[in-house]
Amino acid sequence: MQVLEEGQGKLIGWVDPDEMRKWVRENKSRELKDKRMSVSDAVSKFIKDGDFIVSGGFGHVRVAMSMVYEIMRQKKKNLAMAGKTAVHDIDLLVASGCVNKVEVAYSFGHEMRGLSPASRKKVQDGECEVVAEITNADYQWRFLAGMMGIPFIPARNMMGTDTFKKSSSKIVKCPFSNKNVTLVPSCNPDIVFIHVHRADKYGNAQIEGISVEDFELARAAKRLIITCEEIVDEEVIREKPYLTTIPFYFVDAVIEVKYGAHPCNMPYRYYFDEEHIGMWLKMSKTPEGIKEYLDKYVYGPKDFSQYLKLVGGEKKMKSLMNIENLNFNEYAEE
Repeated sequence: MQVLEEGQGKLIGWVDPDEMRKWVRENKSRELKDKRMSVSDAVSKFIKDGDFIVSGGFGHVRVAMSMVYEIMRQKKKNLAMAGKTAVHDIDLLVASGCVNKVEVAYSFGHEMRGLSPASRKKVQDGECEVVAEITNADYQWRFLAGMMGIPFIPARNMMGTDTFKKSSSKIVKCPFSNKNVTLVPSCNPDIVFIHVHRADKYGNAQIEGISVEDFELARAAKRLIITCEEIVDEEVIREKPYLTTIPFYFVDAVIEVKYGAHPCNMPYRYYFDEEHIGMWLKMSKTPEGIKEYLDKYVYGPKDFSQYLKLVGGEKKMKSLMNIENLNFNEYAEE
């Protein structure tokens, strides 16, 4: 196959499919066993310095923030991260010094809330490297190829753009059509963490609403950590099997963390904590503000439950639940 053009970006997250199959055979089990553990134990056991990590959800929606805070609390370092519309999670991880390499589709901004002062400065100062750029669609296809066990997937986009030039993709002559096509490399992350609505103790995980890339991402991961709003009995999972986006045999750990997406949105449960996100954006404009935030909300609390008390506890969460339910009910009536 004739390679016509190559992107200049560094390739991260790529694993030879045969090596990935071998790794799965040797390290993953289909045994139906209890996988419950704490967030602290999951981070300590599975996440190593230098890993390539991916956070599930999308933007500020259904993000496993309890994992993000614990990664910072344990001061993991030299992590690379997929910037697949990663916003609050990647902003904190870069600002804290845990992540210093990013492949970017959309990062360093908080969507309608504005840009990310802390992580943008880290990139501008050379403390965090943007190793490559990519589109949101191509990131999903990287995970799809990783899930399928193939080294790349063909796509008909990025050609003729600066995004391609900064990517790790290649343009080749298609052997069937004799036309140019983009080859997007597969991706098998070291660690994926995804927050879901409910799971059983074995790891069967259910998502209400849009799953975004999490179907493919869960199946492409080497290690998969599931945090959930509640751990339920297996029979509850069996009542609505069509909601089980992620079956147990992909999962390495399952952790019950009520309100585990705060300050982000958990669809049908609770709304974005705009007050808290706004506070972070204001404080993160200066090194002193970043340190003050991290000391108070990350390194001070011993776990996520203590963090929740600091941000307003049940009273704050109930107000966010009311906003989410009001918004959902208004949408349903329309």
